[in-house]
Amino acid sequence: MKRFILAVLLLVALNTTLKAQADSILLNQYRPKVVHNVAVTQVNEAAYPVIDVHSHPYANTLEEVERWVQNMEAVNIERTVILTYSVGERFDSLMSVYGKYPDHFEVWCGLDLRHYEEPNFTEQMVTELERCHEMGGKGIGELSDKGWGLRSGTMTAYGFHPNNPAFEPVWQRAAELGMPVNIHVADPIWMYEPMDETNDGLMTAWRWRLDNRDDIVDHAGMIRILEETIRNNSETIFIACHYANLSYDLHQLGRLLDVYPNLYADISARYAETAVIPRHAAAFITRYQDRLLFGTDMGYNPHMYRTTFRILETEDEHFYEHSLFGYQWSLNGFGLSQQVLEKIYRKNAIRLFDNIRSE
Repeated sequence: MKRFILAVLLLVALNTTLKAQADSILLNQYRPKVVHNVAVTQVNEAAYPVIDVHSHPYANTLEEVERWVQNMEAVNIERTVILTYSVGERFDSLMSVYGKYPDHFEVWCGLDLRHYEEPNFTEQMVTELERCHEMGGKGIGELSDKGWGLRSGTMTAYGFHPNNPAFEPVWQRAAELGMPVNIHVADPIWMYEPMDETNDGLMTAWRWRLDNRDDIVDHAGMIRILEETIRNNSETIFIACHYANLSYDLHQLGRLLDVYPNLYADISARYAETAVIPRHAAAFITRYQDRLLFGTDMGYNPHMYRTTFRILETEDEHFYEHSLFGYQWSLNGFGLSQQVLEKIYRKNAIRLFDNIRSE
């Protein structure tokens, strides 16, 4: 009997210790490992030569750019769009670096938002846009508005959203110059929700939280602003990056794509958000296969590129990628068809850019 009681006490003590250890694991320390014996597919290069429509000037020297080119060639990235956000001397300096590799990079400029409180704000934006175009700028972006005003790099026009009449001459001139506009509105929905135990994307959301801001337009309001901007400037091509931050409700993005032929979306930096709903995401991408563009927005490491290919091309299930994504959930492949892959990877970008620049 004594031995039995002792065994029970030891078991209780062990369970208490294990529970204490589990309770001490912080959410940002959570790094599960897959135990399922399922397919693990290595995709070393994309199925088709890729045009990455969403990247940034991560490389600052010619040596770093050369390394980037080598990485692109290793994984079958044909061309990369560098969204500089920049104007003036900064844009010119980036053109001088990336412009040396015209077969691998094209450079887009920002908007000059520095004088948004001045009466001739619009004219100054248009003048600088025309100058950047003459310097070789092929498009505009990435512009962003998370609720407090349009931003281009370090410049923010507080209180001026993309639907503000001050921007309409800019969007019109962009259309005339054949320059698409890459625009980021809102952020993933988890950033707007309470940072508590009910938040599905808490591990990433807390870093970019917006729920504690009462001075900004909310998520739904920013989507309305995007729609108004697109509707009022039907001759301008807008690329809503990151699925217009509607990866939580792709039906909304589908409605916008159905209504507005001047709207496209890139899929950059939302692989983790959609790889958790692979069948739904794959069905959406297949339905809108002519309006979606490949992008990364995550540096230029070969492993990063190959992870995006794995998600798009394979049917792998329940894998983690902690080095790239901060969410606690596992990822799954979409298994897209070859037809869809070729359009997303390259055909849509070629058709869009050729059409807009030949008009």
